Amino acid sequence: MKGARKQLGDLGEKMAADLLIRKGMRVVAQNWRCPLGEIDIIARDQAVLVIVEVKTRRGRAAGAPEEGVDARKQAKLCQLAQCYIQSASWEGDVRLDVVAVAFSSTGKLLRVTHWPGAIECWDVWTSEDWF
Repeated sequence: MKGARKQLGDLGEKMAADLLIRKGMRVVAQNWRCPLGEIDIIARDQAVLVIVEVKTRRGRAAGAPEEGVDARKQAKLCQLAQCYIQSASWEGDVRLDVVAVAFSSTGKLLRVTHWPGAIECWDVWTSEDWF
């Protein structure tokens, strides 16, 4: 079963990357890892660095995909973003987006929804984090 979940997640990430590219963004990295975990997609929207969490779900039993990005996951993504920003020595603007990919229980694609700026990290990051 784990293989099927991974395949579904990989498909969702591919669809998310394709959507971002169609919107004019440039994908910089996928599945970027650091000791804290993994960022699904790192992209550039002109001069803005965009950290993207992709949630893919099949069926409605677990709710909508974006519901999976709860407060705990948001805090983790803020930490991961900070890890990437430091490793890349990024000094520009940063945005954290969510892409939700929903399939029916039979596997039919229902929607791919992009939520720009869905995650705010100001309560997690402090000025001392940047210096």
